Amino acid sequence: MSNAEQPEKIHLPKTSESETLKKIRHTTSHIMAMAVQKLFPKALVTIGPWIENGFYYDFDSPDAFTDKDLKTIQKEMIKIVNQKLPVVREEVSRAEAETRISALNEPYKLEILAGLQEPITLYHLGDKWWDLCAGPHLENTGDLNPKAFKLEAVAGAYWRGDETKAQLQRIYGTAWETPEQLAEYERRKEEAIRRDHRKLGKELGLFIFSDLVGPGLPLWTPRGTLLRSILEDFLKKEQTKRGYLPVVTPHIAKTDLFMKSGHRQKYKEDMFPIMADNLEDIAADNGFVMKPMNCPFHIQIYQSELRSYRDLPIRYAEFGTVYRYEQSGELGGLTRVRGFTVDDSHLFVTPEQLDAEFLSVVDLILSVFEKLRLKNFKARLSFRDPDSDKYIGTDDTWNKAENAIQRAVEKLGMPHFIGIGEAAFYGPKLDFIFSDALDREWQLGTVQVDYILPERFELEYIDEHSSRQRPVMIHRAPFGSLERLIGILIEEYAGDFPLWMAPVQMRLVAVAQDFLPFAKDVCAKLVALGVRAEVDTSNERLGKMIRNAEKAKIPVVGIVGGKEVEDNTISIRTRIGGELGAIGVDEVVKRIVDSIGNFSDF
Repeated sequence: MSNAEQPEKIHLPKTSESETLKKIRHTTSHIMAMAVQKLFPKALVTIGPWIENGFYYDFDSPDAFTDKDLKTIQKEMIKIVNQKLPVVREEVSRAEAETRISALNEPYKLEILAGLQEPITLYHLGDKWWDLCAGPHLENTGDLNPKAFKLEAVAGAYWRGDETKAQLQRIYGTAWETPEQLAEYERRKEEAIRRDHRKLGKELGLFIFSDLVGPGLPLWTPRGTLLRSILEDFLKKEQTKRGYLPVVTPHIAKTDLFMKSGHRQKYKEDMFPIMADNLEDIAADNGFVMKPMNCPFHIQIYQSELRSYRDLPIRYAEFGTVYRYEQSGELGGLTRVRGFTVDDSHLFVTPEQLDAEFLSVVDLILSVFEKLRLKNFKARLSFRDPDSDKYIGTDDTWNKAENAIQRAVEKLGMPHFIGIGEAAFYGPKLDFIFSDALDREWQLGTVQVDYILPERFELEYIDEHSSRQRPVMIHRAPFGSLERLIGILIEEYAGDFPLWMAPVQMRLVAVAQDFLPFAKDVCAKLVALGVRAEVDTSNERLGKMIRNAEKAKIPVVGIVGGKEVEDNTISIRTRIGGELGAIGVDEVVKRIVDSIGNFSDF
């Protein structure tokens, strides 16, 4: 099919990007709640907000909702849509709202009302149903397309997210402007299942999770560990070219270190509990904790001796594993874990070096993305929210840091947007937001400008006039979390890694056992040159061996039979190009080595 014949890609905006979708999804959630209470009169409503791809409503019901019930509820919703009920906003006093809610015997609504500020607004669906809501809504239920919404699933939820409170039933749904958008959304959901890194990671033998080890703590198999090593070695080589110095730091430290950095004050709830000799020390926050960040350790290495301006910039780099006490409900495969490895680096620079070093870091990140074949990304300038109290430092230091990032993206001519409130507590960031094959967004590379930690730790260097000056820090991580990156890459490639990255790059398959020695000789040549090659010695039928290689998503398969042995060739099949026919052994070896070195396909 030519490009001119390709169907136009259907854009699926997030709710936050579309006022129309906000109205559609708010209205659809109310219609769903009305349908539920008609079919299940004992069900009590709680909250029903929109989410980025749809909406949900939480119910306290003695009846356990089933998939069959969802279909029944959806049919009732269509009836409500077809009644073309006006959606009417009413503003009432708190006392009036309380009277009406009490008459309905809806205790959750009363609790919600207690937390609302005036004006109190109700939204009515005709004269048949109403709920507390701030809106926005469509003007009429008939404005919804009954073929553009769908109820998706039932899940458990706690009232107010508190495990000590009532367990509710949450019904998820999605709603769109057109049936075509709904169909595209459904297609992407199915594609997401096919690409799910948890499923593919198990099929490809990359990692596992163990209940005895605990949630959010992946165990890497030999093949998965090889994949990690490939990515680590790739970035280490890129960093070495740019003057980075490797360091290694411990996994735990005294709480004093993180009090000094500010992490203990601002990040304590995300840190694992303190380890101490007695209860008194625990109460006094005096002990050891698993590190949530690497930067305070690198600062200690910098501070171990007095530096000269001639030493700067200093660039420390570490694949450092950190630990965050994520809530169980927030964990998800490799993309949200409790122990993960950051390709962390901290640069100590003079103020005059800041702009050039920042641009150099961005160049490194863009080079990494190019090799990883990640093209669909945008830059976010993650600045502080001046009205928030989560940040430390003065307005002057924040302005200097934010201005440095602004200068860099403007000099590069890089498309960008500003994310107010997305900064780290000690400094603003330039974050790279990647959109994957399913248009889901992930944050990958990040660069942060930091005047504050050098101040807190009283870092210094001697300038050319023999006076003591304060360096600026740059925090950077092209990969971010190695675990999350691998999870994203598995899904982006659907497990079909580029040749240079594949744990097994080539598998040799012998048509008969007689030809195994030839296959092994070729394999040995490849391995000697650094190619990750192997021979299938299973003695299965040829078709089965080829299918096994395809299932394992091996980029290049070489088939060896009598003709190939006689001609000193290999019949090549690749996942990218299909059947390439018989190619001389020396040419195969050269092409695969060159392709790996060039980050290209065979």
